[in-house]
Amino acid sequence: MAADPASLFPGKFFISTALEALETKTTMSGELARRYLQRAAMAGILIGVFYVTNYAVVAAFDAVEVGDTTLRTLGRIAGALTFGWALVFIYYTKSELLTSNMMIVSIGAYHRRTSLGKALRVLGLCYAGNLLGGALVAVLLKYSTLVDGAPGEEMAASVEHKLEYVSAGAAGWGDLFVRAVLCNFLINLAMLLVYNGLIKDDLTRSLAMIMSVFVFAFLGLEHSVANTVLFGIVGLRDGIDVGLAAGNVGIALLGNFVGGGLLIGFYYAYVNDDKAYLRRRGAGEGNPGAGTDRPEL
Repeated sequence: MAADPASLFPGKFFISTALEALETKTTMSGELARRYLQRAAMAGILIGVFYVTNYAVVAAFDAVEVGDTTLRTLGRIAGALTFGWALVFIYYTKSELLTSNMMIVSIGAYHRRTSLGKALRVLGLCYAGNLLGGALVAVLLKYSTLVDGAPGEEMAASVEHKLEYVSAGAAGWGDLFVRAVLCNFLINLAMLLVYNGLIKDDLTRSLAMIMSVFVFAFLGLEHSVANTVLFGIVGLRDGIDVGLAAGNVGIALLGNFVGGGLLIGFYYAYVNDDKAYLRRRGAGEGNPGAGTDRPEL
């Protein structure tokens, strides 16, 4: 007796959910581009606010002295957990984040539900909106004292470290690329858990998203949108080497696409594609046309 296809391809619901999301994003980026930009801008704002909070938390713990040391390590843990809420807020406000959309358009490309032009429009407008939202946060912070002192120093030190990946040459580029791959692999692994229909409650969904961002923030992985926003904030206040910053973002974008688009999007689209199996099974049962349809929404 043949196995039930549902047990062999348990991610079909995830794929259908992603394709349904792609249809919405494609329509919005085409017919409702301004509103799509606004949704993407909100994601940039949330990334900016929560990323700044991460550095502020680290600075606050680092200021607490215990003997000959400080509570900096605890601050890094607390800051990364705080930053993890950014993805939760983005998801539940229905905002648009570039890195998770990399997974969505990759699944759509595998199943031929989008064209190169439409996919690039979704990603390009999304990144533009993320950039606009981050720029707004950067402008607001420039004319405030919210990141004066230790928080601003933490952010400037982080920027210096991120730019060193680019100035270090090929070895630094490779390190940055790997960190970007792992970063978006984690982000989209969390979104897979959210979209697969197995998690029924909001608390567990939130914990999945928080932990994925916690790991990437605590390990110092590289997120193209977060880096863009951070560079804007520090650049407006203290200045920045634009060439090195652009190099960092470019490599991070490529690594993020590999981690989220290829290692999650294409990978799970392939392992949950039952068309060939159903064709063989149908042919064996005297029905050569079985299984030729693409996944239904």
